Amino acid sequence: MEIVDKLKILADSAKYDASCSSSGSNRGNTKGGIGNGDVSGICHSWGADGRCISLLKILMSNCCVYDCKYCINRCTNTVPRATFTPREIADLTIQFYKRNYIEGLFLSSAVIKNPDYTMEKLYETILILRKEYKFNGYIHVKTIPGCSQELIDKLGTLVDRTSINIELPSEASLKLLAPEKEKAGILSPMNYIAKNISISKQEKSIHKPKFVPAGQTTQLMVGATPETDLKIMKLSESLYTKLKLKRVYYSAYVSINEDSLLPALKEPPLLRENRLYQADWLLRFYNFTMDELLDETHPNFNPLLDPKCDWALRHLEQFPVEINRADYHTLLRVPGIGVTSAKRIITARRAFNLKFDDLKKLRVVLKRARYFITCNGKYFDQIQHFSETFISENLLFLERLSSENQNSFEQISLFTNFNKDLNNPHSLLPTKEDKVKALTGSL
Repeated sequence: MEIVDKLKILADSAKYDASCSSSGSNRGNTKGGIGNGDVSGICHSWGADGRCISLLKILMSNCCVYDCKYCINRCTNTVPRATFTPREIADLTIQFYKRNYIEGLFLSSAVIKNPDYTMEKLYETILILRKEYKFNGYIHVKTIPGCSQELIDKLGTLVDRTSINIELPSEASLKLLAPEKEKAGILSPMNYIAKNISISKQEKSIHKPKFVPAGQTTQLMVGATPETDLKIMKLSESLYTKLKLKRVYYSAYVSINEDSLLPALKEPPLLRENRLYQADWLLRFYNFTMDELLDETHPNFNPLLDPKCDWALRHLEQFPVEINRADYHTLLRVPGIGVTSAKRIITARRAFNLKFDDLKKLRVVLKRARYFITCNGKYFDQIQHFSETFISENLLFLERLSSENQNSFEQISLFTNFNKDLNNPHSLLPTKEDKVKALTGSL
């Protein structure tokens, strides 16, 4: 098979993996080498199918020995198959880099023969790039669950970031849809990698290569199994606190296989995926805990409002917040005030008392924040009815406007556009504003 034919098959097979963002590495160039990994990360262009354009994002092989029910590459599927050699991938990466097509490599693979064999081939590929071609650009490689710790050690000093996809939020779902995989086989290498990253950070030697300097990530599938948002986000919270993961990615289940164990969904649950990303920002940067956002009586996020607005409406006893006196962490809990705007408020009010017009200049989203704040003891535009009903009706009106105008002047989309039925929350898709909040974390 020609290289270009392999590339078409294996690039297309890789598009379902969302955990390919790149940041946090500062791998410098070396004498006689090419490329470098910058700490600010690689800029991306996103296709409508979620593909990351700026990385060469491919599988080494889609010839898998596993039969995961949800996967396009399951061994029982009749799909075009291909396998790259390590040399072919290394050559492609260098050729694409020299042509300025890419800035780095995201390499994954189906399980060929067994985890150790697959991991050996991935390691051989990266070794050619780093040692023979002296490529110092960004490299993200998937760790294959079940592989040996020796292979993890060898690969970890060559790559910038690694990831192991958990795929499903519970052990029961894993046994149902991916019977060849085990929870321990996924979490054990994740724990091992996290431990080695921590040890590497504590070592001061400049001669010893850092172990996975950009950290590790994972991906969860949403909608293929019955777990609630609470269950999914509790798992994410644990991964962030215990394993110090850089990111957890959420992938709306796409119905690509016919199987009695899989749900028959007409459309991927994109709005649910979007809400999980918004909640993820709240966990990582806004000092929220999952016990605050959801509980057993409220196990799923509101499809009509983002998690921060929904939380605020259920905790009106904590509002309004006085802009000129509230501390940083209190400001972060106000809908419409993000991390950047909260810092600007703290800095600006040292010089003078802020008014609502000043907040606009500081990029506070007043169309949401005005219901939850006061400036110098006064509400915005003399609002008198500070009640849950009044606020929710106005916020939902804004969501409706955003929905009706979501196709206007839109240049880039991470999601496919469908018609929305606002009377049926389960058919809702993210508005343009939802997408921005999920991508930027400005809630």
